[in-house]
Amino acid sequence: MVDTGTDPCTPALAAVAKPDKAADQPLGEFDRIARYFRPLAQGFPGAQGLRDDAAYVTVPPGKELVVTTDAMVAGVHFFPDDAPGLVASKLLRTNLSDLAAKGAEPLAYSLVTSLPRTLPEDWLAGFAGGLAADQAEFGIHLLGGDSTVTDGPITLAISALGLIDAGTAVRRVGAGPGDLVFVTGTIGDATLGLALVRQRKGPVPEDDRQFLLDRFYRPRPRLGVGPVLRAGATASADVSDGLLADLGHIVRESGLVAVVEAGRIPLSPPARRMLSGHACTITDLATGGEDYEVVFTVPPAKRAAVMAAAAKAKLTITEIGSLRPLAAGGGFTDGTGPARLVDAMGRDITPRAAGWQHF
Repeated sequence: MVDTGTDPCTPALAAVAKPDKAADQPLGEFDRIARYFRPLAQGFPGAQGLRDDAAYVTVPPGKELVVTTDAMVAGVHFFPDDAPGLVASKLLRTNLSDLAAKGAEPLAYSLVTSLPRTLPEDWLAGFAGGLAADQAEFGIHLLGGDSTVTDGPITLAISALGLIDAGTAVRRVGAGPGDLVFVTGTIGDATLGLALVRQRKGPVPEDDRQFLLDRFYRPRPRLGVGPVLRAGATASADVSDGLLADLGHIVRESGLVAVVEAGRIPLSPPARRMLSGHACTITDLATGGEDYEVVFTVPPAKRAAVMAAAAKAKLTITEIGSLRPLAAGGGFTDGTGPARLVDAMGRDITPRAAGWQHF
């Protein structure tokens, strides 16, 4: 486990029952639910206190329900010895990022856990504490789920529900030729944080190290981006697999080519220092994934409105490129997808792999 100096989940542990060290017998399935997960359902009446086989969700008039699901597996999405509170935080926040990319507000979530029999109860307590901390921060509640045992690695899944005004969701499809490409926040921090966990990077100032590790372990879902998207975005996606990969999903849906200018990709000061020190390349940062920012497209006529909405929301957005008709993609070298990266001279520097793929 990487020691980041503080445990961000500690304040929430008081809301979740602690394991009884004196108990001789491990808790059964329903005792686990009662001790660790029922407190997380308080405040959402439709959860029925996790005493029913289903939850009940009322959608207010004029609203639509947005649903997303993400899973995490030990050894694939997180390290087996990562702090359980951080695992919980990342699991919930990755789902919230998907809601953010549609402009939705969080409502509730269901949780499925597949855990080894030998997993210490302290792990479950820390995991529930991490969920409690983020529920308090993001205003979302547990509404139900399932728990199973596995002989394999820890496997976790969340389905998150959000609300949005009917007819206002910004989808992947909808971008048009000439649209501008924007992205929130900064790109590449989580990639560098992962490299630090794996000790693949040289000496890094301690403040930079802590910043990058925090970005890897605790992504910031951009839930405030909704008004910005509604001000004029034509398509959007969260950046989970890599900036080029996820932008590629957008333009592929519309039969276009995206051209991203490498020099305009927003980088944090720690990432810039590592880039200037040749500890990484801009293609590493553009394809590494797990940024959980939002990339979106905007017609030029809507640029001013989108910028004004971002300023009002106090959200940093950066224009990084534009979309072209597919036929205009000629002249590029044979790349891996419809999102292309160019240098300051306009030369194609698109890497073969645009981002993470499971298969």
